[in-house]
Amino acid sequence: MKVAFAMNDENKITESHFGDAQFYEIYEISESQEKFITRIMNTTEEEEGHADPKKAKGVMSLFKGEDVRLVVSKVFGPNIKRIRKKVVCVLIKKDTISDNIKIIQNNYNLIVTEWEKGEERRHLNFKFL
Repeated sequence: MKVAFAMNDENKITESHFGDAQFYEIYEISESQEKFITRIMNTTEEEEGHADPKKAKGVMSLFKGEDVRLVVSKVFGPNIKRIRKKVVCVLIKKDTISDNIKIIQNNYNLIVTEWEKGEERRHLNFKFL
């Protein structure tokens, strides 16, 4: 499964909203392995207003052709309602990608089950793991 991590520097998940990250690190993650795929710079325009639907559409268009199914961030704004129709959204508290990969791997079956719900999926909160 391809996963996009919201980042603002080389080592840490962003503290800001998912859509405000400077870049996204894309990984292929299975229950037992992970592989870095690419980095995508966030080139979306600034929001015209809070929860601007154009922002959600712009962020999701960055992943076009990447087959991203899971997005990971410490914070999501109101646009989470829009983007979770396309991907599974995971709230986390750990700072590093490596720590969060372990959480994803340990909860892989739960994430796959949520993905399979389609537009009815909910976000997953792993902030307490």
